[in-house]
Amino acid sequence: MTTQCTLSKSMLPVFHHSRRLPSPPLRRRLSSQRTFPSPMASSSSSSSERVVAAGGGGGGGWLPEFTNLSPSHRDLMAGILSEIDSRAGPLLLPSSVPADVRSFENEQGTCRGALDIRPGVVDGSTIDFILASWLHCELPFGALDITTMFGFLNATTDAPHLLMEFIQSSPKSLIIFMDLLPRKDLVLHPDHLTTFYEDTHIDKQRQELEKFTGALPYFSNSLYIRSVLSPTAIALNISLAEDGEVNMEEVLRDRVIPVSKEVARTWLDKCVCSERVVSEVERADLVRRDSLIKTKTVEIDLAANLPRLFGPDVAERVVEAIQKAFKIK
Repeated sequence: MTTQCTLSKSMLPVFHHSRRLPSPPLRRRLSSQRTFPSPMASSSSSSSERVVAAGGGGGGGWLPEFTNLSPSHRDLMAGILSEIDSRAGPLLLPSSVPADVRSFENEQGTCRGALDIRPGVVDGSTIDFILASWLHCELPFGALDITTMFGFLNATTDAPHLLMEFIQSSPKSLIIFMDLLPRKDLVLHPDHLTTFYEDTHIDKQRQELEKFTGALPYFSNSLYIRSVLSPTAIALNISLAEDGEVNMEEVLRDRVIPVSKEVARTWLDKCVCSERVVSEVERADLVRRDSLIKTKTVEIDLAANLPRLFGPDVAERVVEAIQKAFKIK
């Protein structure tokens, strides 16, 4: 199978780890590559402005805004999407998400969100879809901001998916999830462990973040979620001292953003553009496994949290848009 890759050299929490909304204690607690011109705006613009202006290889663009996020949190998300759009934009179709799902809020105006999904082109792309979202809620314990980026590949390749999620429940607390989600058992398929996790040196990114004294391992309370993560998954809770000199803006800018971009580049270079031979039997297994993950994502996260935050009507239309993109309805 030959993948025509076009990378250059150079919601709402969709995979939210089966967590209920944070309680107050959480506040502490290629192979063959081809070069294409970048469809992005000029480099003189900020990363946020470039994402807004991006045509994305099909005129689709991304989320129109990252309202309510801090500047560095906004730049974090915008930088990841800029990286993907400038290097894989030609592999993506424009967004077809309805306007009332691209931006939504509850009746009280205390919770706002945005969701964007861009499918991959039918021929010549290993990308199934790219999902990006943000969620901002004013809750009794304070503001909750969650940004998510989910890169799902199709069954023409068995390379890993990409998960990125950043959960900020206070100016001093940030939970980070970044991973190349394996699509095969790494014990039964040691070549995957070598190709996608050892040879890419992806574990260095986790080690880089763990050097920060405020970074502690974060363990999801869901065994299911922990079972689908790779052994190199970045799952950290960065907690800053209340009277410390370092602030979260600096941590995001100096530590989290560089690592997130490197993880995204690794996925683009080694997974999106990897040429993999996948048999018909293997494809059927991949489709079945991917469908189970998609279904579980909706069941254990969206169905549990969205209606409580946004009401049944808003929740229903957002879930329907995600189910349509996931091809599970």
